Amino acid sequence: MPWATLAHMHPSPFLYFADDRLSTAELSAARLDGHLVELGDAYIPADAVETAGLRAGSLRGILGDTLAATHLTAAWVHGALPFPPVRHTVQRAVERRLHAVIDLRLLYRDGSVAATDVVLLGGVRVTTPVRTLADLARVPDEAHAHAARLLAAAYAGLAREAADRLERSGKLPHKRSGLVFLRGLAAAEDAVAGRAPTTT
Repeated sequence: MPWATLAHMHPSPFLYFADDRLSTAELSAARLDGHLVELGDAYIPADAVETAGLRAGSLRGILGDTLAATHLTAAWVHGALPFPPVRHTVQRAVERRLHAVIDLRLLYRDGSVAATDVVLLGGVRVTTPVRTLADLARVPDEAHAHAARLLAAAYAGLAREAADRLERSGKLPHKRSGLVFLRGLAAAEDAVAGRAPTTT
């Protein structure tokens, strides 16, 4: 799958953070002059090509080395959504429990994400497209369903792979409805491609 070939990318020199290389005032002036544009929690040159690595790297200040971007935030990083969510969904990416994650910008889940379910982009951890789609499918609201449809449409075969992954998972909230949703996406993809539906 295309996502499996994603390179381990490190923080980019195209990312500018407040009070890092430029002060907040300098960043604001550069934005007003049209030289920089906002991207996540950072800025990039106005003529830079927005990539998954840049989107992910813009979050390194809030993700650090212990958190992974998940759900809607991961969907945005992978290019399924045009804008980041108002609050970033994150999950523990280390085995040890974190004593406190208090940040109004975050929706934090304490359960750890397996290393096999994350990819390193822009120097931070993000759930893979397969894991991201499986997570989105289990959240019973239209915002997550919409993001799931867009993510599935971006990667051929992703819906079926996510359904297979979710099927193999243990007990999870909304697993059954998530499977129905993912299988529906896979069947729709098969219909468009003229393939016979596959039952699992």
